[in-house]
Amino acid sequence: MTLTLDRKRNRNPVKTQRIEQRYALQLRKVAQQVGSIVQPFTPGDMSQVPTIEHLLNAYSDMLKGWATQTASNMLMDVALRDEAAWQTMAKELSRGLREEIRNAPTGRVMQALLAEQVTLIQSIPLEASQRVHRLTLAGIEDSTRFQEIQKAILETESVTASRATLIARTETARTASVLTQARAESIGCTHAIWHTSHDGAVRKSHREMDGKVFALDKPPRLSDGTETFPGQIFNCRCWMEPIIDG
Repeated sequence: MTLTLDRKRNRNPVKTQRIEQRYALQLRKVAQQVGSIVQPFTPGDMSQVPTIEHLLNAYSDMLKGWATQTASNMLMDVALRDEAAWQTMAKELSRGLREEIRNAPTGRVMQALLAEQVTLIQSIPLEASQRVHRLTLAGIEDSTRFQEIQKAILETESVTASRATLIARTETARTASVLTQARAESIGCTHAIWHTSHDGAVRKSHREMDGKVFALDKPPRLSDGTETFPGQIFNCRCWMEPIIDG
């Protein structure tokens, strides 16, 4: 039989939109701090770049504790949603299988996800630092674009905020997908059905996968050459529906 996590097919039962919004709000605070670090300096002045890099690197180091707590909150919120979706579905299954679902060993997966989230959050100021350095060098090498490059440096905060939003959107969905997969594999699932969000923003290669069955032991290769599970690549809102035989 098919393990249906939501009776309304083609709708992801692990609803993460509000969690994503809260996570994005927190990560954009990092972008604001990056902006406050970069803003006082003269854009395009190479002599000031080492100081900017030092401050942004130091800020990245300082973020670890906050990043751990912020990421933990997101992961726990998604994990609770995932568990609730499975428990709703589990009412139709045997008692033994319900116990297996409830006691699924997701701890190691959560630890790995947390480490990845902390690294991503700490990378936000580091990427901003690299961007400032790269743009400043470009301004020196091409004086005709100096004003344009100065403007780009002043936009560091908004660019960083966009990066933070992308991380929140991608990682919230990825967390939900990874947890669903881990719980499915723990009870013996070997295959799942790919579902898209069924709107105009779905990638062509993902739309082609809609409704198809794929194995859980290796990400399927899509028509655009990427290999990924649903919901586990940037900006992907697809989701998997695990299958149990019998």
